[in-house]
Amino acid sequence: MKRWITGGFFGSLVLFTACQVEMADLPVTESDSDLKFSELPRVWDEALPLGNATVGALVWQRDSVLRLSLDRVDLWDLRPTDSLSGPNYSFKWVQEKVRARDYLPVQQKFDHPYDALPAPSKIPGAAVEFPINLGEVRASRLYLKNAVAEVEWENGTRLQTFVHANEPVGWFLFENLPENVSPVILAPPYEHPVELTAEAHSYSSLARLGYQQGKIEEGPNEAHFHQQGWGDFSYDVSVRWQRNGKQLCGVWSVTSSLSNDQADEETQAALQRGLQQDYQTHQAFWKDYWVQSDISLPDSLLQKQYDNEMYKFGSVAREYGYPISLQAIWTADNGMLPPWKGDFHHDLNTELSYWPAYTGNHLKEALGYLNTLWAQRDVYKNFTRQYFGTEGINVPGVATLTGEPMGGWIQYAMSPTVGAWLAHHFYLHWKYSVDTDFLRERAYPFLKEVATYLEQISVVRPDGKRVLPISSSPEIFNNSLQAWFTEMTNFDRAMMHAAFREAAEMADSLGLMDEAQHWRELDAQLPDFDLDADGALTFAPGFPYDESHRHFSHAVAFHPLGLLDVSQSEATRHAILATLDKIKREGPSGWCGYSYAWYANMLARVGNGEEAAEALRIFASCFCLPNTFHANGDQSGTGKSSFTYRPFTLEGNFAFAAAVQEMLLQSHTGIIRIFPAIPADWKDVSFERLRAQGGFIVSATQRDGHLRSVWITSEQGGKVHVGINLHEVDRIEGAISTEVMPDGTLRLDTEKGRTVIISFK
Repeated sequence: MKRWITGGFFGSLVLFTACQVEMADLPVTESDSDLKFSELPRVWDEALPLGNATVGALVWQRDSVLRLSLDRVDLWDLRPTDSLSGPNYSFKWVQEKVRARDYLPVQQKFDHPYDALPAPSKIPGAAVEFPINLGEVRASRLYLKNAVAEVEWENGTRLQTFVHANEPVGWFLFENLPENVSPVILAPPYEHPVELTAEAHSYSSLARLGYQQGKIEEGPNEAHFHQQGWGDFSYDVSVRWQRNGKQLCGVWSVTSSLSNDQADEETQAALQRGLQQDYQTHQAFWKDYWVQSDISLPDSLLQKQYDNEMYKFGSVAREYGYPISLQAIWTADNGMLPPWKGDFHHDLNTELSYWPAYTGNHLKEALGYLNTLWAQRDVYKNFTRQYFGTEGINVPGVATLTGEPMGGWIQYAMSPTVGAWLAHHFYLHWKYSVDTDFLRERAYPFLKEVATYLEQISVVRPDGKRVLPISSSPEIFNNSLQAWFTEMTNFDRAMMHAAFREAAEMADSLGLMDEAQHWRELDAQLPDFDLDADGALTFAPGFPYDESHRHFSHAVAFHPLGLLDVSQSEATRHAILATLDKIKREGPSGWCGYSYAWYANMLARVGNGEEAAEALRIFASCFCLPNTFHANGDQSGTGKSSFTYRPFTLEGNFAFAAAVQEMLLQSHTGIIRIFPAIPADWKDVSFERLRAQGGFIVSATQRDGHLRSVWITSEQGGKVHVGINLHEVDRIEGAISTEVMPDGTLRLDTEKGRTVIISFK
């Protein structure tokens, strides 16, 4: 262990410079969407959240004292799961057991260890508490624009605290603190079992990890904690502070042995920079983040929820960070492992978490997802060779920080088409950015590996149809034998169609005509999507959607993949509307919160703004905690779902944000559509700098129910199609040329870097 650096005289002098001289208020900007409470939250999952995708903090009150729950993204117990090896670690063996209808051995090998063993798992960091009862809290607030939490007590004490946007540190600044109080580090209870509760939705107490409790060392104006984990993994927490009369200023850091950061060095470096300098660079990030896009809705509930979702996205996504896991950098602070071990669920959760990055114009932040997938290619290739027996890439559906499989319900945790859904995000990044370097160097190479694997894992039947030997549809029939279908599910069909078509489109764009033709030929071999007697999408032949379910896996061809769209033909339109009608008729008893958010996206895509807005209102009102965290189950007691538990996960939050964007701007068909799905009573609505496919940045304003202006800035130049009412257009400025197309859309020829302004009568 690298010994922590004691403060001594020099440390105190640095603190004096960093804190005492600079103990001025941190300037903040209020917004109507700020989280505001008349007290401090009393439980961890309702806390005020702060983060920068690497470290995070939750600000709340435990008993009578202020608590900062500290976390870091790479705090992981990465011990291997022994069952994921050996002669039966094989997709072919699973097929044999499925055909023999002898599924218990499969569950014992792949699923039971996930539940029985405490690791691999995400683990929590520690907490910093201020052991003084300051009396009644007057107010607590999270300033979204500044990413600053503030607490005011009745006795006049005030706290301002933030996690630096780009450094692995957090700052705290107290004013009018009445007593000589010093922060203390509280370690997670690694040696003291905690009683499990059903509401925690956790399998294990932290004590089951078998760690020896780490050491806390204290010195003048500083405290440090070192925790040894499994193997040679360890992590450190460092806190340094300075008292000046009734003012207290300090900084903390959490670092992991998986990185080059050292907590003691990070707090020292922060003090050298100083509070005000760190706050300035922190503010510079958030100012730039918020200017990327903005919306204005007449519905205050949806506006507040949306702003909080985009704040959370900015708190957990960075270009060179790890992807967004189930809870990201806000791991449960309750002495237990986080729900579902805080892992990376790729059967829905990570995918939904990045939906708002594209139209929301946050492609840079979303690169953390793609950069990690790219960096872990060798891990995925090894998994694919070992388990599936093919070349190319598939990705474990439930994975560790380093991309290794964790087991679980293997129909989804080791699904044969997970990689295709992840590869779709490479495709989306290319379509929205039109970045040819990214296409050539990252997107197509990754998708080509996925398509190669899919070609090898599938078989061609005597009738010429290319199919998987067994198939699944998340998370239909849960972990039963019935969850494996002998006929290909619509989910797997959609994923394979998407992979081959996207690979062909990319190859065409790169001039690789032979490869493009090969992928098109494979796509043509796949079976069409299966429909029931009413013309609605099924889960698989003979398995209609006839029971409420949380995962709309049968409909992914429509949303999010866009393989089916109401604009394509009357038959396709009927299939989509019939599918949505069945989802509505079966009702939400089997839904989680993210189901409402996903459903709203689908409703928006067919132009149903009224019902999309209502689904989002239910999500915000019934499935979110007071701090807007998505709690999975219905918290309202109003029967919006039979699930009433409260495990916190993030994907529902971000799917909500994507649904709002889908109501305001769509471009998935190659035509930009403005306000395609807003309710009739949204008379005044606007957005600024949302992103459309083709590299176009779009702003639009509607007043008194009439479209007033549309601004389209072309990042790359070229032609763009816009679906608007041409009879209401007053003038068009900035286009090289304009043309009305036979389908009634307006085609604009644009110049790179120039803005086209469309004004309306």
